[in-house]
Amino acid sequence: MNLKRTFGTILTVLGIAGLIYTGYTVMQGGAITSMIVVGILGFIFFVYGISLVKNTKDEA
Repeated sequence: MNLKRTFGTILTVLGIAGLIYTGYTVMQGGAITSMIVVGILGFIFFVYGISLVKNTKDEA
């Protein structure tokens, strides 16, 4: 099992969770600062996770 691909999957899942939490907080009208921080971190995790999974070559 490729460690980079696994780490990319974990980052992607964390990014999705952060973006969902940000959307939930926006709907509830929560604190602006936490929405911005969690949203930016979620987006960064999501993008880097996807790129890590996409660019990792399978070597058997």
